[in-house]
Amino acid sequence: MYDPQGVTTSSALHVPQQMRAWVLGGPDELLLRDKPTPVPKRAEVLVRVDAVAICATDLEIIHRGSPASIQGGLPFNKNFTPGHEYMGTVAALGFNVDEFKIGERVTVEIHAGCNQCKRCRQGMYTSCLNYGKPEKGHRANGFSTDGGFAEYAVNHINTLIRVPDTMSDPEATLVVTAGTSMYGLTELGGLVAGESVVVIGPGPIGLLAVAVAKALGAGPVVLTGTRDKRLAIGKELGADRVINVTRENPVDVVKQLTGGIGADYVIECAGSEQTIDQAIHMTNRGGKICLAAFPHERVMTDIAHVVRNNIYVYGIRGEGKSATHRAMELMAEKRFDATRIHTHTFPLADLPIALRYARERIEDAIKVVVTNRQAGAISSAAE
Repeated sequence: MYDPQGVTTSSALHVPQQMRAWVLGGPDELLLRDKPTPVPKRAEVLVRVDAVAICATDLEIIHRGSPASIQGGLPFNKNFTPGHEYMGTVAALGFNVDEFKIGERVTVEIHAGCNQCKRCRQGMYTSCLNYGKPEKGHRANGFSTDGGFAEYAVNHINTLIRVPDTMSDPEATLVVTAGTSMYGLTELGGLVAGESVVVIGPGPIGLLAVAVAKALGAGPVVLTGTRDKRLAIGKELGADRVINVTRENPVDVVKQLTGGIGADYVIECAGSEQTIDQAIHMTNRGGKICLAAFPHERVMTDIAHVVRNNIYVYGIRGEGKSATHRAMELMAEKRFDATRIHTHTFPLADLPIALRYARERIEDAIKVVVTNRQAGAISSAAE
């Protein structure tokens, strides 16, 4: 019986002492194992994971280890459970927690800072100076602490957002993705109504960056990429103009759309040397660039152009400054349909298949969701 000292449970929601969880062995090796169900501490709750979306960073962690860090090093063979874009049901409460009730549906942020360092006190908990030190109170589930490819996970109360009854489980997993896009726009200034925004790269973050920018009143909103099907989804999510860069020069088109001066804001979500250089040259004087992707290699680019034109460049990590809460409000109000990027659903037991769909983009997979709440065969294009 799961009944840790100081933890509040409920007979209405049975919690087992052992749970099933995927753990990372060596590179590209995931093993389904029994693990003790984790115990929430002060200001923490136990979440029954009902659904979890697969992020490109999950694929990176499983393959390379980085950017995850467990016990100060790569996460391989440390009984580590990845996965960070999850939602679920509050199953147990840590000591003296009264901010949430057992049975409430919640979605999560990845990062809980230590709440004592300089950056956390500034609200920059995704840049916590005690990153990777759970003994200091820092948590980054799926990066420095266990994540959501499991039946249960522990979360700090500051990382929880209530899910409305009108929102499905798979849609609730997308709040983190939308929150990352929202965080990028927040760092660029937040007030984007009437400003021109270009999004480079129609991956999940890029597509929802289009949706969030349009919901906040930006215009025109432009999306660039190489895949017509994804660009078409960008149009559905609010892009005023899409550019297939295999057929048009994106810098030239953006300049034409903006009277020759370039865009006010550019959100770079592709992470290649070429696209970063495009971002620099399509931004107007005094404009701002958000780098939201992790380049795999060092990038050589035209920094002199950045300096000469007083262009501001921001790098973001995750979904900081409560951006996930703001993204949830937009989604709950149906300001955009995030489910347009949800293409496939699998049960938790089929996680390796789900990861392959995401990695290889099988059947044009964009966002693949793994769920604990339904069993059975693969279903496509849900919700």
